[in-house]
Amino acid sequence: MSTTTRKSISKKQRALEILSRLKRLYPDATCSLNYTTTLQLLVATILSAQCTDERVNLVTPGLFSRFPDAPSLASADLTDLENLVRSTGFYRNKAKNIQAACRMIVSDYNSVVPNTMEQLLKLPGVARKTANVVLAHAYGINAGVTVDTHVKRLSQRLGLTKYPDPIHIEQDLMKLLPQPDWENWSIRLIYHGRSVCKARSPVCEACELADLCPSATKTIIVG
Repeated sequence: MSTTTRKSISKKQRALEILSRLKRLYPDATCSLNYTTTLQLLVATILSAQCTDERVNLVTPGLFSRFPDAPSLASADLTDLENLVRSTGFYRNKAKNIQAACRMIVSDYNSVVPNTMEQLLKLPGVARKTANVVLAHAYGINAGVTVDTHVKRLSQRLGLTKYPDPIHIEQDLMKLLPQPDWENWSIRLIYHGRSVCKARSPVCEACELADLCPSATKTIIVG
């Protein structure tokens, strides 16, 4: 697609074409976090803030072997929790939020992770990113678009949003993409961000989205 064609199609048409190509490029893309229960997915997602999924996956086996469910995490010694999650960064705040969320899950939801956005957002340490991940992967509910650092960066580079904050970015993407694809869009964009459209050195010359990306020419010239 030429630059002229890129400018002539609507933003929604461009988003749908990007989605189609991402599906072809990453057909088997799935959540990178390891978990066996909904509660473990919730905890792992909280830990993934400002941390790689790889690091989280190194930490959670030891954490979940000691504290596999909401009741055990709710009653855990906070210092033990902090030590177990220390390497994920911001460990004191993460440990505190995980324990507080689990106490609320035990007391208010009969030890079952809730399955609505409204209820999930009441849990300490849970914002829309975490709630979207849990709803999509544990309950099959596409309530929104997960916006992490990769999704934020690529959505801006691809010209699909002008906003810097995740809330507005999510709203823009929800208008452009079919609801059934909201979560797999995020996962595939994350894969693309890790492998091609990297933060400091995007490989535009090898990117199969370059002809759809208003930032590609600039990046190639600068690089």
